[in-house]
Amino acid sequence: MSRPFGLGHSPRSPEYAHEYACGCARPRPARCSTHERDTGQAAEHGAYYGQAVASFGIAIGAVAVGIYNMEVDGWVRAFLGIAVLYLTTSAFTLAKVIRDRQEVTQIVSRVDQARMEKIMAEYDPFSPK
Repeated sequence: MSRPFGLGHSPRSPEYAHEYACGCARPRPARCSTHERDTGQAAEHGAYYGQAVASFGIAIGAVAVGIYNMEVDGWVRAFLGIAVLYLTTSAFTLAKVIRDRQEVTQIVSRVDQARMEKIMAEYDPFSPK
């Protein structure tokens, strides 16, 4: 039995996912930067990566120069250097844990969405019971 037009098609089905996400009327491309921004994923551009690495390098360098030029004993400089290294590794670990938790939440959400779309696509209100 064929379905009436429109039944079983959700605006979130793969055919319409691109238009739903970014509002453009183009055919669904392999990658759409507008769609990636709407999903909350960070841009994977070389400039973004370069800026992040440069910023990190400048910050560590500035702290190292500041600690080196302090007018204190060597053991105080060593303590501050170790504290900065500990803070840096803790920040990396925290960022990784947050990213991993967010990815797990996103995967569970996608699985739930796929289940709901399957149920909606299979449901036919005109079929006899």
